[in-house]
Amino acid sequence: MSADVRTTLAAAGEGCQDPHIFNDYGCGFEAPTTSLFFPTPWLEFGLPATSGITKYTALLVLSVLLVAAFWFFTMRRAKVVPGRGQSIAELLITFVRDQMTRPGMGKKGDKYLPMMVAIFLFILVMNVMGIIPGAQLPVTSNLAFPAVLAISMYVLWNYIGIREHGFGGHVKGKLVPSGAPVWILPVLVPIEFISNFVFRPVTHAIRLFATMFAGHMLLAVFAAAGFYLFNPDAGGFLGVLSVGYSGFALLGFLVFTGFELFIMGLQAYVFVLLASFYIGEAIEGAH
Repeated sequence: MSADVRTTLAAAGEGCQDPHIFNDYGCGFEAPTTSLFFPTPWLEFGLPATSGITKYTALLVLSVLLVAAFWFFTMRRAKVVPGRGQSIAELLITFVRDQMTRPGMGKKGDKYLPMMVAIFLFILVMNVMGIIPGAQLPVTSNLAFPAVLAISMYVLWNYIGIREHGFGGHVKGKLVPSGAPVWILPVLVPIEFISNFVFRPVTHAIRLFATMFAGHMLLAVFAAAGFYLFNPDAGGFLGVLSVGYSGFALLGFLVFTGFELFIMGLQAYVFVLLASFYIGEAIEGAH
């Protein structure tokens, strides 16, 4: 049982002598709260708008080390005829190229492939931290981390667009859709400005953050429900019934853990696919 789940269960039973169903104290089920996403800092610096060194920081560093170790051990002795580790790395590269960067940028975007592969694997590892025993906290459930990645892609999108088409060409290409009649531009241009230059990085970050936040909360609810429903000490039929209830909660926890793993991979895919489309759009200059 991970530390995070233990924290959830302890919080669920806080303030009640018997925090289980069919208890004699009238205690009901207490669902986990968002406090799960605000771990106690291990080290604080007293700086405004910072949280110090927390579990998020440790898992972020661990994610970086895991990604670096993956590339080191799979590609340090790359050969024409690949071994097992190199084959896995090449399959990953081919997957990102064929399913994300080529559809978004075409062959012109192949020079960005190493960056996109690194981002995909980095996001995937940070997401999977949510179901690793002992960790069980997806790094991307903290908005700061998806925001930094999304802002980086936003800056790169503008840089490439300006480099390829000049500042005026880049801005005009994003604000004035080709073929749009002149009379509609006073309405269309403000909408396109907000959509492309304001909401784009926001939605890019929040999509990843919100999915990981909600998925982790759902798993925590199932874990806390299983703990609350398990009360064999209730005796007789009620004790058997509580074990049955708890079994259903455990089954739900396992099913949603598998589903959450799929979502973790899907969100890494969506983030990189969108980034590829944004950069491809900057390269082409089309709206």
